[in-house]
Amino acid sequence: MQPLKEAMPKTAFILGAGLGTRLRPLTDSCPKPLLPLGGRPLITYAMEHLLTLGIKRFIVNTHHLPHAYNMVFLDRKWQGNPIMFSHEPSLLDTAGGLKNIESLLEEDDEAILVYNGDIVSDLPLVQLLTAHRAQGREVTLALRSSGSPLNVCLNEQYEICDFRGLLGKEGKKCLFAGIYVVQKSFLKRLESGRRESVVNIFLEMIRAEPGSVAGLIVDAGMWYDAGSLEEYERLDKLLWEKKNGV
Repeated sequence: MQPLKEAMPKTAFILGAGLGTRLRPLTDSCPKPLLPLGGRPLITYAMEHLLTLGIKRFIVNTHHLPHAYNMVFLDRKWQGNPIMFSHEPSLLDTAGGLKNIESLLEEDDEAILVYNGDIVSDLPLVQLLTAHRAQGREVTLALRSSGSPLNVCLNEQYEICDFRGLLGKEGKKCLFAGIYVVQKSFLKRLESGRRESVVNIFLEMIRAEPGSVAGLIVDAGMWYDAGSLEEYERLDKLLWEKKNGV
């Protein structure tokens, strides 16, 4: 693989269209990424983290209660950086949602950083971007050595060889952190309007060319998934205490 020319993405795609069923009843009247966490919307932690990498613009996909985003981001900006919304009348899942933003990308968007909207993290993602550029793959995933679920498998060469055990491969088990970088060319693999998970696309790539999906273990820094009611409440308390110096 040849090193990629573009090192730092300028656009981040934040996944915000999920129904947040595990967080009901809180999400009955509020999209999951806008739930208050430590006194501010959950999604702003992702945005804050992404700004440290030099991200210049955000794209957020929406589905459940999309008008709520306009109420929170009145000028469609966060700390002066523009936010574009990609509404999905019917849920498209992660691959379909990514394909759906293709028309919103700029000419200089050779790479896009994708970030789950229910994550609170300060992972040193410069390491991820550097590895992505050096390895020359179309996609590079941020992984963790511990956590749940350990749903990604690495072979002896530390290449991703399986997801969720669907290919029957053995190796080192890792957590997929819900953060990854893709080249714009990756979107050519996706079908417009089709509801599909990116995991299916990753599996197709691995079957066709083992080692084509790259991963990097990033164990430094904090990483929390606020996707369940129990974790959300625990993290809310933790961030309030941190904010107030408790």
